[in-house]
Amino acid sequence: MNERTKGWMNGFIGVLIFSGSLPATRLAVMDFDPFFLTVSRAAISGILAGILLLIFRQQKPVKSDVVPLLLIALCVVVGFPLLTASALQYVTSAHAIIYLGLLPLSTAIFGVLRGSERPQLVFWIFSSLGSCFVVGFAVFNEATSSPIGDSLMFVSIILCGYGYAEGARLTQRLGGWQVISWTLVLSLPASIFLTLYTMPESWSNISISAIVSLAYVSLFSMFLGFVFWYRGLAQGGIAAVGQLQLLQPFFGLLLSALILHESIGWPIFVLNTGVALCVAFARRFAAN
Repeated sequence: MNERTKGWMNGFIGVLIFSGSLPATRLAVMDFDPFFLTVSRAAISGILAGILLLIFRQQKPVKSDVVPLLLIALCVVVGFPLLTASALQYVTSAHAIIYLGLLPLSTAIFGVLRGSERPQLVFWIFSSLGSCFVVGFAVFNEATSSPIGDSLMFVSIILCGYGYAEGARLTQRLGGWQVISWTLVLSLPASIFLTLYTMPESWSNISISAIVSLAYVSLFSMFLGFVFWYRGLAQGGIAAVGQLQLLQPFFGLLLSALILHESIGWPIFVLNTGVALCVAFARRFAAN
């Protein structure tokens, strides 16, 4: 099996894991404060990452890696989780999920800025067209949109795209699970302190579903998903494998309907079908 195929397989597993993030976050913020949810998931996954680094005796990052790792932490450990959790107080997870259609373009742009990839012009045309579909739907679908929620989701996509591209770049040298592990460990002192500071005074009113959701976003969304995703991006190319993120809205919408019983009418499926077709064409012209 060649590296490109391995990259697509690892990327697909990562997308499957990430697909449950927004529905799980939506359940969690029903009982948890968004800020507590953000720092506690980072603390839980950071402790796990630290244990694994010690068990496997991984070499510490060099000095030049510290700033990139801190930037990754700011984007994917704090920025994206906090902004999406906050947005989900204003919009449904089904509405928020459509913004994930912007992630491939965001990731590809930062892949070019931070790496050596140079997709062809046709790639940018189709990727931009798919993104226009997503933004247009969010703007004109007044029934479920919210200026605050939409703005928070848009900024979160920008931060996430940078975090993905920067993490993929470091993965080529440090390894996939090592990058996210060191990112979480560097964040651990702050995340533990803030978790203890913002912890609910009483857990008696916290539902089991919220606790299970916290466990999912901590262990799967914050750690295991990145292990597969960063590895996939490094093996198959940031711009190319990044297009797999267009599958995430489909899986996420399905989970929102099954778990949260949210309405996902046919316009959303039409939207995602159009975006997926654009990305399918764009992938053919992505540099690897």
